[in-house]
Amino acid sequence: MIPPKIPIFPLPNVVLFPTVLLPLHVFEPRYRALVEDALAGDRVIGMVLLRPGFEANYEGRPPVFQTGCAGNITHAEQLENGRFNIVLRGETKFRIAGEDVGRAYRLARIDAIEDADDGNAIVVMREQRERLLRILQALLARMGSEARFPPDMSDEELVNGFAQNLELDALERQALLELPGVLPRCRALADLLEMKSHASPGGWEGTALH
Repeated sequence: MIPPKIPIFPLPNVVLFPTVLLPLHVFEPRYRALVEDALAGDRVIGMVLLRPGFEANYEGRPPVFQTGCAGNITHAEQLENGRFNIVLRGETKFRIAGEDVGRAYRLARIDAIEDADDGNAIVVMREQRERLLRILQALLARMGSEARFPPDMSDEELVNGFAQNLELDALERQALLELPGVLPRCRALADLLEMKSHASPGGWEGTALH
């Protein structure tokens, strides 16, 4: 369970999903302080996406999407220049309820959001997972690549991993994150990939993973 108050790290192109790893290079002084405090505490950082137009107030407190994902620092390396290389593992979605001021970085009061788990939709989930994999296999084959997907990955790991690591627009990833569960996220991701495939008959570059 994540604490009710966590530091948030707003970025313009990064959306973290539960169960997925995210490497980050942290160089701004305020976010280096954030990492130092997190490492001295519960090691939790909330990732949130900056809203369009953030550039006008980037050094202050630009607007962010209210739904984000809290991650746990699984690896941290402080460099000689004071910067950090860290790895976050996505844990839980959250919604920002408010922010506290007084620190160089942003500290948010949050409400955790659990993805819905409909145990009665096992058959539908299997069908949507197979559909998503078929679409990805077809797209990769069109580009001359061979698709290899670990068969033992859970539905959550598979769907969230693709949602985070495929070359999607940040707003598309944010929309996927905000969906209420793995099944609707899987269905929406498959729909999105089909649409992109039809829009680019010669092959969609977004099948490359980060």
